[in-house]
Amino acid sequence: MENMNKQAVLSLSGGMDSSTVLLRLLADGYEVTALSFDYGQKHKIELERAQSLVDYLNSSRIGTLPTGDLTSLFYKVKYGTIKLDGLAPMLNSALVEGGDEVPEGHYEQENMKETVVPNRNKIFSSLIQAVALSIANEKNTEVHIAMGIHAGDHAIYPDCRQEFRDADYKAFTEGNWDANRVSYITPYLNGDKFDILKDGAKCCDELRLNFDKVYRNTNTSYKPLNINGTWYSDYKSASSVERVEAFLKVGRPDPVAYADESGPVDWEIVREHVEKVLESV
Repeated sequence: MENMNKQAVLSLSGGMDSSTVLLRLLADGYEVTALSFDYGQKHKIELERAQSLVDYLNSSRIGTLPTGDLTSLFYKVKYGTIKLDGLAPMLNSALVEGGDEVPEGHYEQENMKETVVPNRNKIFSSLIQAVALSIANEKNTEVHIAMGIHAGDHAIYPDCRQEFRDADYKAFTEGNWDANRVSYITPYLNGDKFDILKDGAKCCDELRLNFDKVYRNTNTSYKPLNINGTWYSDYKSASSVERVEAFLKVGRPDPVAYADESGPVDWEIVREHVEKVLESV
């Protein structure tokens, strides 16, 4: 583990991917400014999970001395939520409040394009770039923008592809002084959720964090259920199927609580459903 002297800005959705990027940044010695966005998404529980994860990290002793002994250092993650009030009614997507029902199945199915939010990553990117460049100028240092995009997103979400990142970065550098102080990190661009989760487990070991506590404080479900005031993840929407598939591949049960229309369900029911979905793809 390196000394904390590098700067990174992270788009933290509260999902498994960006949460793992946060762990990777801390393990690699970055001071992190994490930003979440409230754009009227139905799965707003992800914002609560992001805050809970940051709170957990900010209360954890996760440093080491060259001798291998634990230090009393607390890694502080600066965190904020940006509210995009009024945007949701103007967006045509199944993911936002007032939109169509979120489809179920696997991301390889054509109907999953209904989960695309028009220009979402471009909207987020502009704000993240503004914050990153401000930090770079204030501290007179280089800043990395980190994102959790991965190969599993490429088919459905064009704004998760490298071509978009390159074009977006070019527009950023053309429109700002000193923009070359800011660059991108996309550690999982060519991997999938399985690769992300494997690295997450490695980061938890490096940072002396509890794996289950970390991933219990994430949300991947696009159709979460509130039962008697408690939020549960669904296990039938594409985002959940992809997440569960990753946990099956690493051989660990997902610590997130799951439910369906009948109420809370145990891991075996979730596992059996997802295995059937995967067999049908």
